[in-house]
Amino acid sequence: MSYYDKVGTYYDKDAVDFEQRYHQNPALQRIRQSFRQHTKSYEQTTVLEVGFGPGFDLVHFAEQFPDRKFYGIDISAEMVRLTQDKIDQMGLKNAWVAKGSVEDIKALFPAVQFDMIYVFFGALNTVNDLKGAFADLREVLSSGGRMVLTFVNKYYIGGTLIELLKLKPKFAFARWKKVWGGYSPTNFLASRCYRPGQIKKLAQLECTYSRGYSIFYPAWYYHKFHRFIPKSMLHLLWRLDERIARTPIGKWGEYMLYTFEKKN
Repeated sequence: MSYYDKVGTYYDKDAVDFEQRYHQNPALQRIRQSFRQHTKSYEQTTVLEVGFGPGFDLVHFAEQFPDRKFYGIDISAEMVRLTQDKIDQMGLKNAWVAKGSVEDIKALFPAVQFDMIYVFFGALNTVNDLKGAFADLREVLSSGGRMVLTFVNKYYIGGTLIELLKLKPKFAFARWKKVWGGYSPTNFLASRCYRPGQIKKLAQLECTYSRGYSIFYPAWYYHKFHRFIPKSMLHLLWRLDERIARTPIGKWGEYMLYTFEKKN
C-alpha cells in the first residue's frame, strides 16, 4: 500500500464511530468552535478545506454562507461518502467534495483558485512531504488569499508532564520523534510534528496571526479529566489560555493555529 492508501485506510476505520465520539467530547467541540470563529473573521468567497473528515465544518460553512463556494478534499473514501451524504440530504448547491491528497487539488478542481484554505485538527501533520504540500497550496491560493492552518505541536509540555506522571515515558516523548504514531495507542498513523519556526519557514508566506491551544486547558483527548474538573475551573483555564495563547508560552500548547497570507 502507498503512504496515502495507509492513511486513508486508517481514517476509513476511524469514521465508524467518529461522529459519536465527537458529540461526547465538549473539549473538542469548544476548540472547533474557536477554529471556526477565527476562520469566519476573514473575507472569503471560494474556500477549500483539506482533510474535512465527516464534514462538520464544510457543511456548517456551506449552510451558513450560501453565496460562497466550498470545496473539500479528504484522503478517506468513507469520510468523503459521509460528507457527500450530508451535502445531498441538506440540498447544498455550493459544496463539492472529492477523495485525494494535497497533490491532487489541481486535478480534482481544475482552474479553481481559492481565497481561503483551511485545515482544522492537523491534517497536514500526516502529509508525506510538508514542503511540497505547502508549494501545492500556494499554487492554488489566489493573490491576497489566506490560509488558516492548525498543526499538532511537536512539544506539548502539558501532555508530556501528564504522561510522565502516569509513568508512561514512551507516550510522553512520542511526538518528539521524527515520526509520531498519532493519538491512538493501538492504531499507528505515521505523522510528523513540527515546531512553529519550522512551519513558518516551510509556508513561505507572511504569517499574520498565530496562537496556541490547550496550554493549560486539557487537550481534547484528555476529555476524561474534564469530568472531574468543575466547569467553572475549566472556563478559567480556557480564559487563561486565551490570554497567553499569542505569547511565547502559547507555543508549548497541544495545537498551533496560523494565518498565512499571500500578498498581492
